[in-house]
Amino acid sequence: MKSYKKYAGIFSTIALSLALVACGPQESSEEGSGSNEAKTNKEYDLLVWEDIEKAGGIDDAVAKFEEEHDVTVKVVEKAYAQQIEDLRLDGPAGTGPDVLTMPGDQIGTAVTEGLIKELDVPEDVQSIYTEVAMQSQKVDNKVYGLPKAVETTMLYYNKDLVSEEELPTTLDEWYELSKEMTDGEKYGFLALFDQIYYAQSVLSGYGGYIFGTDENGGFNGSDIGLNNEGSVEGAQYIQKFYKEGLFPAGIIGEQGINVLESLFTEGKAAAIISGPWNIDPFTKAGVNFGVAKLPELANGENMSSFVGVKSYNVSSYSKNAELAEEFVEFVANEENSKTRFEVTKEVPAVQALADDPVVAESEAAQAVAEQSQFAELTPNIPEMNEVWTPADAALQTIATGKAEPKEALDQAVETIQGQIQAKHGGK
Repeated sequence: MKSYKKYAGIFSTIALSLALVACGPQESSEEGSGSNEAKTNKEYDLLVWEDIEKAGGIDDAVAKFEEEHDVTVKVVEKAYAQQIEDLRLDGPAGTGPDVLTMPGDQIGTAVTEGLIKELDVPEDVQSIYTEVAMQSQKVDNKVYGLPKAVETTMLYYNKDLVSEEELPTTLDEWYELSKEMTDGEKYGFLALFDQIYYAQSVLSGYGGYIFGTDENGGFNGSDIGLNNEGSVEGAQYIQKFYKEGLFPAGIIGEQGINVLESLFTEGKAAAIISGPWNIDPFTKAGVNFGVAKLPELANGENMSSFVGVKSYNVSSYSKNAELAEEFVEFVANEENSKTRFEVTKEVPAVQALADDPVVAESEAAQAVAEQSQFAELTPNIPEMNEVWTPADAALQTIATGKAEPKEALDQAVETIQGQIQAKHGGK
Protein backbone atom coordinates (compact mmCIF):
# COMPACT_ATOMS: atom_id res chain seq x y z
CA MET A 1 0.00 0.00 0.00
CA LYS A 2 1.10 3.40 -0.69
CA SER A 3 0.74 4.42 2.89
CA TYR A 4 -0.55 2.45 5.80
CA LYS A 5 -4.18 2.17 4.87
CA LYS A 6 -3.01 3.28 1.78
CA TYR A 7 0.07 0.03 3.88
CA ALA A 8 -0.13 -1.15 4.72
CA GLY A 9 0.12 -2.36 5.11
CA ILE A 10 0.93 -1.63 3.53
CA PHE A 11 -0.23 -3.89 2.12
CA SER A 12 -3.63 -2.48 1.89
CA THR A 13 -4.80 -3.03 -0.67
CA ILE A 14 -7.76 -6.28 -0.64
CA ALA A 15 -20.87 -7.04 -4.10
CA LEU A 16 -22.30 -8.41 -6.17
CA SER A 17 -25.30 -8.45 -7.94
CA LEU A 18 -24.20 -7.09 -11.15
CA ALA A 19 -23.13 -10.53 -11.72
CA LEU A 20 -25.32 -13.32 -11.64
CA VAL A 21 -28.41 -15.22 -11.41
CA ALA A 22 -29.69 -16.26 -14.76
CA CYS A 23 -29.50 -17.10 -18.36
CA GLY A 24 -26.79 -15.48 -20.45
CA PRO A 25 -27.73 -13.03 -23.14
CA GLN A 26 -27.23 -15.68 -25.78
CA GLU A 27 -29.35 -18.27 -24.00
CA SER A 28 -32.95 -18.64 -22.89
CA SER A 29 -33.93 -19.79 -19.41
CA GLU A 30 -34.61 -23.20 -20.82
CA GLU A 31 -31.13 -23.62 -22.24
CA GLY A 32 -27.79 -24.44 -20.71
CA SER A 33 -26.87 -26.20 -17.52
CA GLY A 34 -24.85 -25.68 -14.37
CA SER A 35 -24.11 -22.04 -13.69
CA ASN A 36 -25.94 -20.99 -16.85
CA GLU A 37 -29.22 -22.23 -15.35
CA ALA A 38 -28.79 -19.69 -12.58
CA LYS A 39 -28.22 -16.73 -14.88
CA THR A 40 -30.52 -13.75 -15.12
CA ASN A 41 -30.55 -11.39 -18.04
CA LYS A 42 -27.18 -10.04 -16.91
CA GLU A 43 -24.51 -9.88 -19.57
CA TYR A 44 -22.00 -11.75 -17.41
CA ASP A 45 -21.84 -14.54 -14.87
CA LEU A 46 -19.22 -13.01 -12.57
CA LEU A 47 -18.31 -9.44 -11.78
CA VAL A 48 -14.72 -9.06 -10.58
CA TRP A 49 -13.31 -5.92 -9.01
CA GLU A 50 -9.58 -5.70 -9.70
CA ASP A 51 -7.08 -3.05 -8.59
CA ILE A 52 -6.45 0.10 -10.63
CA GLU A 53 -4.19 -0.56 -13.65
CA LYS A 54 -3.86 -4.23 -12.70
CA ALA A 55 -6.57 -5.89 -14.80
CA GLY A 56 -4.03 -6.62 -17.53
CA GLY A 57 -2.37 -9.04 -15.15
CA ILE A 58 -5.36 -11.38 -15.16
CA ASP A 59 -6.55 -11.00 -18.77
CA ASP A 60 -5.19 -14.42 -19.80
CA ALA A 61 -6.55 -16.12 -16.68
CA VAL A 62 -10.00 -14.63 -17.22
CA ALA A 63 -10.05 -15.76 -20.84
CA LYS A 64 -9.06 -19.32 -19.88
CA PHE A 65 -11.62 -19.46 -17.08
CA GLU A 66 -14.38 -18.25 -19.39
CA GLU A 67 -13.50 -20.88 -21.97
CA GLU A 68 -13.19 -23.75 -19.48
CA HIS A 69 -16.44 -22.93 -17.66
CA ASP A 70 -18.43 -21.52 -20.59
CA VAL A 71 -19.15 -18.34 -18.64
CA THR A 72 -18.60 -14.60 -19.01
CA VAL A 73 -16.51 -12.66 -16.51
CA LYS A 74 -16.59 -8.88 -16.34
CA VAL A 75 -13.58 -7.16 -14.78
CA VAL A 76 -13.84 -3.62 -13.40
CA GLU A 77 -10.88 -1.73 -11.96
CA LYS A 78 -11.32 0.00 -8.60
CA ALA A 79 -8.82 1.24 -6.02
CA TYR A 80 -8.31 -1.91 -3.99
CA ALA A 81 -8.07 -0.25 -0.60
CA GLN A 82 -11.54 1.24 -1.13
CA GLN A 83 -13.32 -1.85 -2.40
CA ILE A 84 -14.61 -2.99 1.00
CA GLU A 85 -16.08 0.46 1.59
CA ASP A 86 -17.82 0.31 -1.79
CA LEU A 87 -19.04 -3.22 -1.05
CA ARG A 88 -20.84 -2.01 2.08
CA LEU A 89 -23.15 0.00 -0.18
CA ASP A 90 -23.11 -1.87 -3.46
CA GLY A 91 -23.52 -5.34 -1.95
CA PRO A 92 -26.93 -4.78 -0.37
CA ALA A 93 -27.98 -2.72 -3.39
CA GLY A 94 -27.27 -5.63 -5.71
CA THR A 95 -24.66 -3.77 -7.74
CA GLY A 96 -21.48 -5.15 -6.18
CA PRO A 97 -18.97 -7.78 -7.28
CA ASP A 98 -18.78 -11.51 -6.87
CA VAL A 99 -15.02 -11.31 -6.42
CA LEU A 100 -13.07 -8.38 -5.03
CA THR A 101 -9.50 -7.66 -4.05
CA MET A 102 -8.52 -6.15 -0.71
CA PRO A 103 -5.67 -5.60 1.77
CA GLY A 104 -5.10 -8.44 4.21
CA ASP A 105 -5.41 -6.12 7.21
CA GLN A 106 -9.07 -5.52 6.31
CA ILE A 107 -10.00 -9.22 6.47
CA GLY A 108 -10.97 -9.22 10.14
CA THR A 109 -13.26 -6.23 9.76
CA ALA A 110 -14.83 -7.66 6.60
CA VAL A 111 -15.53 -10.97 8.33
CA THR A 112 -16.98 -9.28 11.41
CA GLU A 113 -19.31 -7.25 9.19
CA GLY A 114 -20.30 -10.30 7.15
CA LEU A 115 -19.03 -8.84 3.89
CA ILE A 116 -16.98 -11.76 2.60
CA LYS A 117 -17.63 -15.49 2.49
CA GLU A 118 -15.69 -18.28 4.11
CA LEU A 119 -14.01 -20.39 1.42
CA ASP A 120 -13.59 -24.14 1.32
CA VAL A 121 -9.96 -24.25 0.23
CA PRO A 122 -8.19 -27.63 0.39
CA GLU A 123 -4.99 -27.84 2.43
CA ASP A 124 -2.94 -28.67 -0.65
CA VAL A 125 -4.07 -25.42 -2.27
CA GLN A 126 -3.35 -23.39 0.87
CA SER A 127 0.12 -24.90 1.08
CA ILE A 128 1.34 -23.30 -2.16
CA TYR A 129 1.40 -19.86 -0.55
CA THR A 130 3.87 -18.44 1.94
CA GLU A 131 2.79 -19.01 5.52
CA VAL A 132 2.44 -15.33 6.39
CA ALA A 133 0.44 -14.59 3.24
CA MET A 134 -1.98 -17.43 3.88
CA GLN A 135 -2.29 -16.50 7.55
CA SER A 136 -3.48 -13.05 6.53
CA GLN A 137 -6.56 -14.66 4.98
CA LYS A 138 -7.64 -16.51 8.10
CA VAL A 139 -9.88 -15.56 10.98
CA ASP A 140 -10.36 -18.13 13.74
CA ASN A 141 -8.51 -20.55 11.46
CA LYS A 142 -11.17 -20.22 8.74
CA VAL A 143 -10.14 -19.17 5.22
CA TYR A 144 -11.72 -16.08 3.64
CA GLY A 145 -9.55 -15.50 0.60
CA LEU A 146 -6.41 -16.39 -1.31
CA PRO A 147 -3.35 -14.14 -1.55
CA LYS A 148 -2.37 -12.72 -4.91
CA ALA A 149 0.60 -10.52 -3.99
CA VAL A 150 2.78 -9.48 -1.07
CA GLU A 151 4.52 -6.20 -0.49
CA THR A 152 6.67 -4.63 2.15
CA THR A 153 8.67 -1.46 2.39
CA MET A 154 12.28 -1.32 1.27
CA LEU A 155 15.06 1.19 0.73
CA TYR A 156 15.24 3.11 -2.54
CA TYR A 157 18.52 4.89 -3.17
CA ASN A 158 19.68 7.24 -5.91
CA LYS A 159 22.76 5.77 -7.54
CA ASP A 160 23.83 9.22 -8.74
CA LEU A 161 24.05 10.40 -5.11
CA VAL A 162 25.30 7.28 -3.35
CA SER A 163 26.91 4.31 -5.04
CA GLU A 164 26.03 0.72 -4.37
CA GLU A 165 29.55 0.13 -3.06
CA GLU A 166 29.26 2.97 -0.52
CA LEU A 167 25.65 2.27 0.42
CA PRO A 168 25.17 2.57 4.20
CA THR A 169 23.84 -0.60 5.77
CA THR A 170 22.80 0.79 9.15
CA LEU A 171 20.43 3.59 10.13
CA ASP A 172 23.24 5.19 12.13
CA GLU A 173 25.34 5.37 8.96
CA TRP A 174 22.43 6.96 7.09
CA TYR A 175 22.06 9.44 9.94
CA GLU A 176 25.71 10.45 9.63
CA LEU A 177 25.53 10.67 5.83
CA SER A 178 22.37 12.77 6.10
CA LYS A 179 24.21 15.26 8.33
CA GLU A 180 26.84 15.60 5.61
CA MET A 181 24.42 15.92 2.69
CA THR A 182 21.55 17.98 4.09
CA ASP A 183 21.72 21.63 3.06
CA GLY A 184 18.06 22.69 2.88
CA GLU A 185 17.71 21.67 -0.75
CA LYS A 186 19.20 18.21 -0.79
CA TYR A 187 18.80 15.51 1.81
CA GLY A 188 20.25 12.15 2.68
CA PHE A 189 17.87 9.55 4.07
CA LEU A 190 14.14 10.33 4.35
CA ALA A 191 11.19 8.37 5.71
CA LEU A 192 7.60 9.01 6.74
CA PHE A 193 8.27 8.30 10.38
CA ASP A 194 5.28 10.39 11.37
CA GLN A 195 3.11 7.45 10.24
CA ILE A 196 2.93 4.21 12.19
CA TYR A 197 3.03 2.20 8.97
CA TYR A 198 6.63 3.34 8.51
CA ALA A 199 7.66 4.17 12.08
CA GLN A 200 6.85 0.64 13.22
CA SER A 201 10.02 -0.38 11.37
CA VAL A 202 12.05 1.32 14.11
CA LEU A 203 9.72 0.84 17.07
CA SER A 204 9.48 -2.88 16.46
CA GLY A 205 13.24 -3.23 16.13
CA TYR A 206 13.59 -1.94 19.69
CA GLY A 207 10.90 -4.22 21.07
CA GLY A 208 7.75 -2.21 20.48
CA TYR A 209 4.62 -3.72 18.98
CA ILE A 210 1.06 -2.79 18.16
CA PHE A 211 -0.77 -5.90 19.36
CA GLY A 212 0.58 -8.90 21.20
CA THR A 213 -0.56 -12.42 20.38
CA ASP A 214 -3.05 -14.72 22.05
CA GLU A 215 -2.73 -18.40 22.93
CA ASN A 216 -3.73 -19.38 19.37
CA GLY A 217 -1.13 -17.21 17.70
CA GLY A 218 -3.64 -14.57 16.65
CA PHE A 219 -3.54 -10.89 17.54
CA ASN A 220 -4.69 -9.86 21.01
CA GLY A 221 -6.55 -6.55 20.77
CA SER A 222 -6.24 -5.93 24.50
CA ASP A 223 -2.42 -6.17 24.55
CA ILE A 224 -1.06 -2.91 23.12
CA GLY A 225 2.69 -2.30 23.08
CA LEU A 226 2.88 1.10 21.41
CA ASN A 227 4.03 2.81 24.59
CA ASN A 228 6.27 0.13 26.04
CA GLU A 229 9.97 0.74 26.69
CA GLY A 230 11.00 -0.39 23.22
CA SER A 231 8.47 1.81 21.44
CA VAL A 232 9.59 4.84 23.42
CA GLU A 233 13.25 4.13 22.66
CA GLY A 234 12.46 3.77 18.98
CA ALA A 235 10.46 7.00 18.96
CA GLN A 236 13.34 8.84 20.63
CA TYR A 237 15.65 7.63 17.88
CA ILE A 238 13.22 8.76 15.21
CA GLN A 239 12.82 12.17 16.82
CA LYS A 240 16.43 13.21 16.28
CA PHE A 241 16.03 13.16 12.47
CA TYR A 242 13.40 15.87 12.85
CA LYS A 243 15.10 17.82 15.67
CA GLU A 244 18.32 18.16 13.70
CA GLY A 245 16.59 19.24 10.48
CA LEU A 246 17.54 16.10 8.57
CA PHE A 247 13.89 15.63 7.57
CA PRO A 248 12.15 18.64 5.96
CA ALA A 249 8.96 19.90 7.61
CA GLY A 250 7.12 19.21 4.35
CA ILE A 251 7.19 15.45 4.82
CA ILE A 252 5.14 15.67 8.00
CA GLY A 253 1.40 15.23 7.65
CA GLU A 254 -1.06 14.27 4.96
CA GLN A 255 0.95 15.59 2.00
CA GLY A 256 4.19 14.10 3.26
CA ILE A 257 4.16 11.16 0.89
CA ASN A 258 3.91 13.44 -2.15
CA VAL A 259 6.77 15.64 -0.93
CA LEU A 260 8.96 12.64 -0.15
CA GLU A 261 8.41 11.07 -3.56
CA SER A 262 8.97 14.39 -5.35
CA LEU A 263 12.28 14.95 -3.56
CA PHE A 264 13.44 11.52 -4.66
CA THR A 265 12.34 11.81 -8.29
CA GLU A 266 13.96 15.27 -8.49
CA GLY A 267 17.27 13.90 -7.27
CA LYS A 268 17.12 15.83 -4.00
CA ALA A 269 17.08 12.85 -1.65
CA ALA A 270 19.72 10.13 -1.56
CA ALA A 271 17.40 7.46 -0.16
CA ILE A 272 13.84 6.97 0.99
CA ILE A 273 11.71 4.19 2.44
CA SER A 274 8.84 3.21 0.18
CA GLY A 275 7.27 0.12 -1.34
CA PRO A 276 7.08 -1.80 -4.63
CA TRP A 277 4.27 0.47 -5.80
CA ASN A 278 6.91 3.09 -6.71
CA ILE A 279 9.06 0.90 -8.97
CA ASP A 280 7.13 1.85 -12.09
CA PRO A 281 6.69 5.58 -11.29
CA PHE A 282 10.36 6.04 -10.41
CA THR A 283 11.41 4.14 -13.54
CA LYS A 284 9.20 6.30 -15.74
CA ALA A 285 10.57 9.40 -14.00
CA GLY A 286 14.05 8.40 -15.14
CA VAL A 287 15.54 8.05 -11.67
CA ASN A 288 18.76 6.04 -11.57
CA PHE A 289 17.78 4.07 -8.49
CA GLY A 290 18.53 0.84 -6.73
CA VAL A 291 16.59 -1.02 -4.04
CA ALA A 292 17.69 -2.92 -0.96
CA LYS A 293 16.35 -4.24 2.32
CA LEU A 294 15.94 -1.75 5.15
CA PRO A 295 19.02 -0.88 7.26
CA GLU A 296 20.05 -2.34 10.60
CA LEU A 297 19.45 -0.46 13.84
CA ALA A 298 22.05 0.50 16.43
CA ASN A 299 21.13 -2.53 18.54
CA GLY A 300 21.99 -4.91 15.70
CA GLU A 301 18.39 -5.69 14.82
CA ASN A 302 17.28 -5.16 11.25
CA MET A 303 14.55 -2.59 10.77
CA SER A 304 11.23 -4.37 10.67
CA SER A 305 8.35 -3.65 8.28
CA PHE A 306 4.77 -4.62 7.72
CA VAL A 307 3.97 -7.32 5.20
CA GLY A 308 0.99 -6.25 3.16
CA VAL A 309 -0.98 -9.00 1.46
CA LYS A 310 -3.36 -8.38 -1.41
CA SER A 311 -5.99 -11.03 -1.88
CA TYR A 312 -8.96 -12.20 -3.90
CA ASN A 313 -12.12 -12.67 -1.86
CA VAL A 314 -15.73 -13.64 -2.51
CA SER A 315 -18.53 -11.26 -1.60
CA SER A 316 -21.15 -12.54 0.82
CA TYR A 317 -23.74 -11.01 -1.48
CA SER A 318 -22.73 -13.09 -4.50
CA LYS A 319 -25.51 -15.09 -6.10
CA ASN A 320 -22.89 -17.20 -7.85
CA ALA A 321 -20.58 -17.88 -4.92
CA GLU A 322 -19.51 -21.38 -5.93
CA LEU A 323 -18.36 -20.19 -9.34
CA ALA A 324 -16.75 -17.15 -7.71
CA GLU A 325 -14.74 -19.39 -5.38
CA GLU A 326 -13.58 -21.50 -8.33
CA PHE A 327 -12.45 -18.31 -10.03
CA VAL A 328 -10.48 -17.19 -6.96
CA GLU A 329 -8.61 -20.51 -6.77
CA PHE A 330 -7.93 -20.39 -10.50
CA VAL A 331 -6.75 -16.79 -10.81
CA ALA A 332 -4.46 -17.12 -7.76
CA ASN A 333 -2.82 -20.41 -8.76
CA GLU A 334 0.90 -20.69 -9.51
CA GLU A 335 0.67 -20.33 -13.28
CA ASN A 336 -1.61 -17.31 -13.21
CA SER A 337 0.30 -15.71 -10.34
CA LYS A 338 3.48 -15.88 -12.43
CA THR A 339 1.75 -14.30 -15.41
CA ARG A 340 0.33 -11.60 -13.17
CA PHE A 341 3.80 -10.79 -11.85
CA GLU A 342 5.19 -10.48 -15.35
CA VAL A 343 2.57 -7.86 -16.16
CA THR A 344 2.11 -6.00 -12.87
CA LYS A 345 5.50 -6.61 -11.18
CA GLU A 346 3.67 -7.22 -7.88
CA VAL A 347 5.51 -9.94 -5.98
CA PRO A 348 3.48 -13.17 -5.94
CA ALA A 349 2.58 -14.97 -2.71
CA VAL A 350 3.24 -18.43 -4.17
CA GLN A 351 6.25 -20.01 -2.47
CA ALA A 352 7.61 -21.80 -5.52
CA LEU A 353 7.80 -18.61 -7.56
CA ALA A 354 10.48 -17.16 -5.30
CA ASP A 355 13.01 -19.34 -7.14
CA ASP A 356 11.49 -18.86 -10.57
CA PRO A 357 13.95 -17.04 -12.85
CA VAL A 358 11.32 -14.48 -13.82
CA VAL A 359 10.95 -13.44 -10.18
CA ALA A 360 14.51 -14.14 -9.02
CA GLU A 361 15.97 -11.79 -11.65
CA SER A 362 13.87 -8.89 -10.40
CA GLU A 363 15.89 -6.66 -8.06
CA ALA A 364 12.71 -5.30 -6.49
CA ALA A 365 11.24 -8.75 -5.91
CA GLN A 366 14.45 -9.90 -4.28
CA ALA A 367 14.54 -6.81 -2.04
CA VAL A 368 10.98 -7.54 -0.95
CA ALA A 369 11.89 -11.18 -0.32
CA GLU A 370 14.96 -10.24 1.72
CA GLN A 371 13.14 -7.62 3.78
CA SER A 372 10.27 -10.03 4.37
CA GLN A 373 12.59 -12.05 6.60
CA PHE A 374 12.39 -9.17 9.10
CA ALA A 375 8.78 -8.22 8.44
CA GLU A 376 5.60 -8.86 10.38
CA LEU A 377 2.01 -9.26 9.31
CA THR A 378 -0.09 -6.12 9.50
CA PRO A 379 -2.67 -6.90 12.22
CA ASN A 380 -5.88 -8.03 10.52
CA ILE A 381 -8.22 -7.75 13.50
CA PRO A 382 -10.97 -5.08 13.58
CA GLU A 383 -9.27 -3.35 16.50
CA MET A 384 -6.50 -2.27 14.13
CA ASN A 385 -8.89 0.31 12.69
CA GLU A 386 -8.60 2.18 15.98
CA VAL A 387 -4.80 2.36 15.82
CA TRP A 388 -3.92 4.31 12.70
CA THR A 389 -5.20 7.81 13.52
CA PRO A 390 -4.14 8.06 17.20
CA ALA A 391 -0.73 6.52 16.48
CA ASP A 392 -0.09 8.88 13.57
CA ALA A 393 -1.22 11.86 15.63
CA ALA A 394 1.24 10.91 18.37
CA LEU A 395 4.10 10.48 15.92
CA GLN A 396 3.36 13.86 14.35
CA THR A 397 3.52 15.61 17.72
CA ILE A 398 6.86 13.86 18.30
CA ALA A 399 8.12 14.92 14.86
CA THR A 400 7.11 18.55 15.38
CA GLY A 401 8.48 18.65 18.92
CA LYS A 402 5.09 19.38 20.48
CA ALA A 403 5.39 16.38 22.80
CA GLU A 404 8.04 13.98 24.02
CA PRO A 405 7.79 10.32 22.93
CA LYS A 406 6.60 8.83 26.23
CA GLU A 407 3.88 11.42 26.72
CA ALA A 408 2.67 11.22 23.12
CA LEU A 409 2.62 7.43 22.98
CA ASP A 410 0.86 7.13 26.34
CA GLN A 411 -1.86 9.43 25.05
CA ALA A 412 -2.17 7.43 21.83
CA VAL A 413 -2.58 4.14 23.68
CA GLU A 414 -5.16 5.65 26.00
CA THR A 415 -7.15 6.83 22.99
CA ILE A 416 -6.81 3.49 21.21
CA GLN A 417 -7.96 1.57 24.28
CA GLY A 418 -10.96 3.85 24.68
CA GLN A 419 -11.98 3.42 21.06
CA ILE A 420 -11.57 -0.33 21.22
CA GLN A 421 -13.71 -0.48 24.34
CA ALA A 422 -16.39 1.69 22.76
CA LYS A 423 -16.49 0.01 19.36
CA HIS A 424 -15.43 -3.55 20.07
CA GLY A 425 -16.47 -4.10 23.64
CA GLY A 426 -12.89 -4.36 24.72
CA LYS A 427 -12.56 -7.71 22.96
